[in-house]
Formats: sequence, C-alpha cells, structure tokens
Amino acid sequence: MMIPTFQEARLAVAAGESVGDVARAFVATLTPEERLWCLDGDAPTWAGLGFMTKEDGYHKAVFAAGVVDRVGLPGIEFSDGPRGAVIGNATCFPVTMARGATWDPELEERVGEAIGLELRALGANLTGAVCVNVLRHPAWGRAQETYGEDPHHVGELGAALTRGLQRHVMGCVKHFACNSMENARFNVDIEIDDVALHEVYLPHFKRIIDEGVASVMSAYNSVNGEWCGQNHELLTAILRDEWGFDGFVISDWILGLRDAAKSLTNGLDVEMPHRMIRQQHLTTALEGGQAAWADVDRSVERVVATLLRFDDILSAQAPSIDVVGSPEHRALAREVAARSVVLLRNEPVAGEPVLPLTAGTGSIAVLGRLADTVNLGDGGSSDVWDLDCHTVFDGLRTACSNVVIDDGSDLTRAAATASDADVAIVVVGYTYLDEGEYIGPTSPEAAALLPKADEPDVVARYEAKLAALPPTVKPHHISARARGFSIGGDRSSLRLPPSDVELIRTVAAANPRTVVVIQAGSAVVTTEWIDTVPAVVQAWYGGSQAGPGLADVLLGIVNPSARLPFTVPVDEADLPPFDRDATSFVYDRWHGWWHLLRTATTPAFPFGFGLAYTRFDLTDVDVSTSETDVIVRGTCNNTGDRDGADVVQVYAELPDPAAPARLVGFTRVVVAAGHSAPFEVIVPLDRIATRDANTRTWRPATGRHTILVARFAGDPDGTAIEIEL
Repeated sequence: MMIPTFQEARLAVAAGESVGDVARAFVATLTPEERLWCLDGDAPTWAGLGFMTKEDGYHKAVFAAGVVDRVGLPGIEFSDGPRGAVIGNATCFPVTMARGATWDPELEERVGEAIGLELRALGANLTGAVCVNVLRHPAWGRAQETYGEDPHHVGELGAALTRGLQRHVMGCVKHFACNSMENARFNVDIEIDDVALHEVYLPHFKRIIDEGVASVMSAYNSVNGEWCGQNHELLTAILRDEWGFDGFVISDWILGLRDAAKSLTNGLDVEMPHRMIRQQHLTTALEGGQAAWADVDRSVERVVATLLRFDDILSAQAPSIDVVGSPEHRALAREVAARSVVLLRNEPVAGEPVLPLTAGTGSIAVLGRLADTVNLGDGGSSDVWDLDCHTVFDGLRTACSNVVIDDGSDLTRAAATASDADVAIVVVGYTYLDEGEYIGPTSPEAAALLPKADEPDVVARYEAKLAALPPTVKPHHISARARGFSIGGDRSSLRLPPSDVELIRTVAAANPRTVVVIQAGSAVVTTEWIDTVPAVVQAWYGGSQAGPGLADVLLGIVNPSARLPFTVPVDEADLPPFDRDATSFVYDRWHGWWHLLRTATTPAFPFGFGLAYTRFDLTDVDVSTSETDVIVRGTCNNTGDRDGADVVQVYAELPDPAAPARLVGFTRVVVAAGHSAPFEVIVPLDRIATRDANTRTWRPATGRHTILVARFAGDPDGTAIEIEL
C-alpha cells in the first residue's frame, strides 16, 4: 500500500484501513530529510528563542512541529495552558488548583471545552493544558498549575479537562514524571521505588492515558538516574508496554533531553519547541549506529497515527474567533471563580456569622495591596493575556453601593478606614513574583548541546510565518512587566509576608467584622494571625472574573461548596522536607494528608475541608461489593436554611497497616435547604490494588478493608464500614 499524501491517508482510514497500517504506509513515502524534520520543532533555535524572550512570542504564535507541506502533513500546532489559551487574548479561568477545589469533574469538563474552543479558534491543535503533577509540597512554585496533593482527585479532574479539550484539540498531559520541584527542575534526580512511583506519582497519569489523551510531555528532571526525556523505564516500559499508550511523546521546552540518540531510542518522539539538540546530533548518531532509522520511523508514525485518530475534529472548520473571550466563557469563568472559593473560617460576631454579607451590611472597606490588583498567578508558560480582568474591589463595588478602598500601605490610615466601615475585607497573599515557573540561568554544559547558529532557510520560513501573525494586545495590567517570562520559582515560605500579617492584625483590631481573602496557588500557614479574625476564605488566583466571583460568595449569591485539594499544616515543620536547590531527592509514599496521619499531626485545615453557609450530615451509609466494584451509597442531608452542595469523600484503609490509606472516590451532591439527596460512589476494585515491588505488577485487593465515608480526611463524624475482599 502506497500512500503518498496525508489526504490519501485520511481517505484510507475513512475506507476502513487501520490507522497504524496507514501511518506506516504514509511515513514510508517520506524522504529521510522529511522524517528527521518531524522529530523536533519546526522553528530555528536562536530566532525562536529571541521571539519568545524579546517579543513575548509565547503569547503570539503556536509552536509548530512536523509540518511537511509537500505531502500535506499538518503537523502539530502547540499552545500552552492550563488556565486558558496562552496565545491571543483569550479568557483567563481560575488556576488549576482553584478548579481542583471545586471537586467537580463536570464543571472542569466545561472549562476544558471552553479552552479547547478558544485554542482551536486561535490556530492551535495541541495544548499542554493538562498539568497534573501531584503537589508533594505546597512550596512548589507551580503548585497552582495542578489540582492538588492526591493522585485520585488529580486524575479525575485531569481526565475531565481532557474530555472537554479533546472535543476541539488534542490534549497533552504533563510533566511525566515526579516533577514537583521548580528551581531544581533542570538538575534534580528523583530517587523513588517502584511502589511509591506507581501508587502515588503515576496513577493520575494512567487515568488520563486511559481517558484517551493524545500526547504526553516528559519532564525536565531525572528519575532514578536518567533524564525523563530519555528515560526508557518511564517512556517505554511503563507508558508504552505496561499502559499501552499509542499517542506521541514530546519533550518539555528547551533542554528537555540531553542525548539525541538515547531520547529517540528510549521513546521520546518530538523534541520541542525548536530545531535544537536532535538537529545538531541525531544525523551523526544515525550514521554511527548509535540510533536507528527504525526508531525514526516509529516516532513519526506515532505522530501521524495520532493526527489521523483526531482528524475528525482537527479537519473540521475552526470556530469563529468570536468565541475567544465570549460572554458565555466569561460567565463560566465567573461561575468557576465563585465555585472555587473555600470558606475556611466563619465565626460569629454578636451572635451571627460574618459571612455572608447581608443587604443591611452597610459600608464595606476593602484593604490591601492586592485589593485592586489584577492577580492572575504565574507569569510563565501558563500566563493568559486576558484583556477583561476584574479585581476584588471591582467585584464588590459593582455589587454594593458603599465600598471604599485602601491599599494598606499606611497602617494608621488603614485602621481608620476599617474602623469607619461595617465590614472590613483584607486581601492578602502572593503574586507571580513569589511563586510560579522558574526561568533561571542555564548551565554552560547544557547550553553547549544547542546549535551554534540557525539554518538560514529555516529562519527565512520562520520569519515569513511571524510576519503573517494577527495582532495580539499586551494587557495593561502587565504593560510594565519585562518581556519574556517572570522568574517565579518555589516559595521561600508558606506564610504571608510580614506586611500582610501586620495589616490583618491592624484591621482586625479596628473592626471586629474582618474577613481575610487569601490569594495564592496552594497552602498558606495562617497560625500566627487566624485567631484575630472571624472569617477567612481561600480565593486563589481567580482568573479574569476573580472579583465578581468572590463577590458572589461573600454576598451569599453563591453558597460556598469548594473543598481544600491539599492539607494546610499548623507549621511548616509538620510537612516533609523540601529543598528547592536539591540535586538529588527521595520521594516516598508519604506527603500531604498521609504524612500528617502517619505522624499523628493535627492539620490547621485537613484535605477535603471546607465550610458552607448551611450544614450537612451523611446518614444511611451502606457499602456493598460486586465482582468488579465497591458500591457506596447513602443520604446527604442539608440541615440548614440555604440551598447548597456538599462533597462526599470515600477513603479506603488497606489490610497492610504500613500502607497509606487512599481517597478512592468522591461526588458532589446538591441539596436544597432542609432536604436530603441520595449519593452513590462506585469504586472499581483495581483502584484499591497494590503494587508488588518484586514482580513489578499489581496485586488485586484482598482481605479486610475499611471504607470511610466522610466530608474530609480524618473526619471524626465519618462512617467506617469493614468489608472483606
């Protein structure tokens, strides 16, 4: 079978030929130069880097790879995420961690569909929006880009995002694997045993592979002595042989591999985003026998086969550019912003909880350096150039008639402003300067792997493509920011800046009805100030509609239903160690809520915790089993006077007392005031299987297990039922 064009390949698949056979037949007709062209990004290294760093190019153009015009091969057109389309002026949704706090896969699927629509309208066909590295420690700079600390929770939300995205573009899940240290990401080796790897750091990736994600991005770090971008154990033994993944693997951006031949042999298909290490070294490796043409063909076939599998959506007419920043997507961003707010504390003042604010509240003072600041989060590869962003002050002054603002820089003035108001709202936290993607210096040894100069013909084609780009407007709120990425990095502390703490204490002393709003990407230690205020909410980096969404919660228009996707400790010392400058680090099965449970340490706020403006309890809990599942049923009762939603969480304690317990299921239940609603959580038995380190296979769940049905990890009011498997 000869298939000389991609259009004929499409027709052959439509006629019933297998995708794999068609891809092989098509790749066999490509010239050697064309096959090599498909193994890395299409852009020249130095011109591409200049466009990214000096002209904000990450936000203006997709990253192309494998485009071969002679045969009509469309290749991949990549744009990043995960809080919206990074190119153009797209809708900025709340960061992934905020969406993790919703515990609502259905809502996350809607977000994925909206982002996918905007990406497709802007010219992308592949996105790196599915970022699901487990939050091992809240100091991780890119914590905001994942869903939380628990692999089951992360996997379900990541799978939902993938479903939504892949109605319009191909999804890429990242960063594979054990990538949860930012400053050290180019240098650190993660040492991990087979059990911890498969039970904690890989299940969410496997869940998203099973969902049908098109692509995987390898990580910068090394695992057990080998760089992830050329790690045979990860990219071939696990991803391909054990899991059966049939999509393609791309590297992380620039220096995502160190050895051209080894990366190809061990399973990395495309080096991104430019013609870099492979362009300089792979031809010589093929001539010398260090790499094989069969592996070249295999990688190109994987890309072609994936494009063919997704051809129905990728060859369909792109949506109108009008979907970008559409009213529907802004409404969704507001809904998600409100649904992500976690009510952490709501103590009574004069016999009534401070929140929600009522119609008779009167004047509101909004204070703090972040009160009227557009604070979207990381300034790196996830940054979204939304032109319609609304601050906390914006949201409240639109909804309320008597709102004043003070930036908190003068404590005497702030105290007076707070004292004159009926309620004081203090907005504190972090910005892109405190946490985010780390773009630091590159080692000379790694930089030496890149080509000395660009290929003139490639530069000419690239510059012609850039000249035809549509305009993209840099948002006013970042106009003073230097071009390129912010440095970001891992946090140096889990506590608020001293100036924020001082402002909280000053305002609380002046006004007993003080609400603290925390903007951050993960856990913030609140110990030194929380007892001075009656109400606290975690509002994250809430996206373009952060202010209106938060106002909806503070004013009671939306009853908070978010739950923490991580554990908040009383003190940093309660957590496992974190070394942002490490060159070697050991990962085990114990972090987050498992670590605190193991050490009998009480958290400030447990994993899965969140308050509402109503009250819930769980009754009639029953656990049964079938040949394939554990079935958990019961009733969720809303015993308060407001409609609301609760999150029922199912945990499993295993027969091995040395093994960590697991979150194995959850469901969001909407219940009207004074009413009850049934719930059901189906837990497949393979979710409770354990890894056998000797055979490196999975052991089916057997023996006596305890199923805990609760409202958060360690819930003393939860129901424990023993079952025999």
